Amino acid sequence: MNLPKDLNLEPPRGPRGKLGGYAILARGLDKGRAEMNRSAGEFHFNCPLDNMLFDFKGVKGEDIMKLLQDAATDEDVVEWLNTHGSPKTSGEIAEWCAGVEAVRPFENPEKKEWFAGECEKLGLDPAETTLFEYLEEDDRQMALQPA
Repeated sequence: MNLPKDLNLEPPRGPRGKLGGYAILARGLDKGRAEMNRSAGEFHFNCPLDNMLFDFKGVKGEDIMKLLQDAATDEDVVEWLNTHGSPKTSGEIAEWCAGVEAVRPFENPEKKEWFAGECEKLGLDPAETTLFEYLEEDDRQMALQPA
C-alpha cells in the first residue's frame, strides 16, 4: 500500500516520474491520496494536468479516485489503466509522454498571461519554460520553504 504524503510538507512526485510508462500518473496519485487524507495543501487531484493523462487514456479522475479509495497501490492503478479506457501501445504512451513534457503554456493564447505571471514568481522565463519545468521549479521552491 502506498501511504499518502502530506503535501503541506512536501510536494508530490514530479510530473516526469513515470509509472507504467505514464508521465503525470505518480504525481496525480500522490495528490489523490493526499486529498483523501485531507493533506493536499494547495495541490488538487483531477486538475487540468491530471486530465491530460485521463483524456489521453479515455478515463475519468473519479474512476482513479475510486481505485484509491479502495486502497489501490500504484501498480494496481497502472494495471487498471492498461485494461480500461482507450487501448494504447507502449509506443503511443512514449510519444504522448514526450509531447506533454514539451508543452509550453506560454505559446497558448488562453494560458499565456497566467503562465507568464506564475513563471515571474519563480524567476523563470515563460517563453523558454515548459509546463513540467515550471512544476518542478515550483515544487523545488516549495521544498526549500521552512515548514
